[in-house]
Amino acid sequence: MNTLTSSDYASYWSQAVPFETYTASVEAEANSNPTVGNSKYVPINWRRMHRIMKTAQLSNTTLKVLSQLHKKVRWLVITENWCGDSAQSTPIMHMLAEASNGSIELRFIYRDANLPLMNAHLTGMSMSIPKVIQLDADFNVTGTWGPRPDKAQQMVLRLKSNPTTAPTYNEELHRWYAQDKQMGIEDGLVELIKEAIAEPSATA
Repeated sequence: MNTLTSSDYASYWSQAVPFETYTASVEAEANSNPTVGNSKYVPINWRRMHRIMKTAQLSNTTLKVLSQLHKKVRWLVITENWCGDSAQSTPIMHMLAEASNGSIELRFIYRDANLPLMNAHLTGMSMSIPKVIQLDADFNVTGTWGPRPDKAQQMVLRLKSNPTTAPTYNEELHRWYAQDKQMGIEDGLVELIKEAIAEPSATA
């Protein structure tokens, strides 16, 4: 049950960092060549992010939806540098925010340092990331997305439920991402934008 208030979200938002600060953190950690714990995944995540930022393009359909967004939207993204799903999706979040002509403001906040926020946005019983929390101008939640596209989520649940495939599910997941070319991520985030467009504007 989510007991967080709009004031709570405003406080988390004030602590969150923009995309440039987040990516600088990922790059710095990657360049330190970590070899232990979850940090060992950061170098490959940075390579993924860098590749996607150079090659991905938004579809014309997505750009048309963005052109219909005429209100302030905040995307508060729960993440960690070591998260492979975040590496696949955060560049697309940034591209959407950039293409929104200022309608979408994007910030990132770290899961492990903000567990009450994460616990309010679990996926089932799991603290899965990334998790996009869409907020309106008054810091009310208007939707969420994450941790991954629906097709990928279904595949992960199936693979992890099988003891034979569970140990290598991550390899299959990133193979799926490579084949999908971020289209599932883009489509899921566009649905979130549509929720914001459909949300009635607050009246004085």
